[in-house]
Amino acid sequence: MHLQSVPRPKMAHANLCPLIHLTAICMHYIEVKFNYSFPEDYLLDLFIQGLADRGFDSFTDDAAYVPENAFHEAELRRYVAQHGQTIQSIARIEDQNWNAAWEAEHPVMELPLGVHITPHCAFGAGYHETTSMMIDALLTRDLTGKTVLDMGCGTGVLAIFACKQGAARVVAVDIDEKSVANTIENAAGNQVTIDVRLGDSVPNEPFHLIMANIHRNILINQMQDYARTLLPDGELWLSGFYEQDCEPVISEGARYGLRTLSKNEREEWRMLRMIKQSNE
Repeated sequence: MHLQSVPRPKMAHANLCPLIHLTAICMHYIEVKFNYSFPEDYLLDLFIQGLADRGFDSFTDDAAYVPENAFHEAELRRYVAQHGQTIQSIARIEDQNWNAAWEAEHPVMELPLGVHITPHCAFGAGYHETTSMMIDALLTRDLTGKTVLDMGCGTGVLAIFACKQGAARVVAVDIDEKSVANTIENAAGNQVTIDVRLGDSVPNEPFHLIMANIHRNILINQMQDYARTLLPDGELWLSGFYEQDCEPVISEGARYGLRTLSKNEREEWRMLRMIKQSNE
């Protein structure tokens, strides 16, 4: 089966940005095919996030997959009807090693500075526009002596680039255990040291740079924490959202003294750079 990435928010609670998670190995799955008719891509993203909240953990262009023991058909049909969508088919599919199938189609990718990332189904191998915008920004920045936070680290790719750019200390946080393990593996493979943590809250320590490539709702919910932990003149880099999301994100940042420096665009995705105003 050809499994292909569909952008969606990444973390569980209010969930971080685009990701496909093929978490199960060798178990029975239910395949649900949909007739999507959303007028805007972001509505599809939100719908898929709702499926993820209901136990679905992998997606193709028109289908979603859920472990058989987590499938609740009546609840799914209510959810689909509430969003004006229809189900094309529901089928039980046999065991196979989903991770192995995914990884066979996503080999190790060499990035600038000789960085190699093995994704193991976590988000952030360098393929997606939101990740590549962040990487390009990191390549222009000397982080010597700086402390950096990668919030929602996925594979750890951004944290690794921060290390390669000279950061003195890099903390990487993700709510997903597999992403934490993947970041630890990729850090070792790229010979860098990263403080990797499992969780969904912003660490209570100071940072010169915070990077968060996650869903706009999480960015807005955590904005106060970003502002609180940023050092004066520290920067906040945000991605994982669309043009229509920029204004609410910018407005929320302004509430906590974060001034927007720039907005980058790549395909339909956006990246914002903000700075914490110095008190001087």
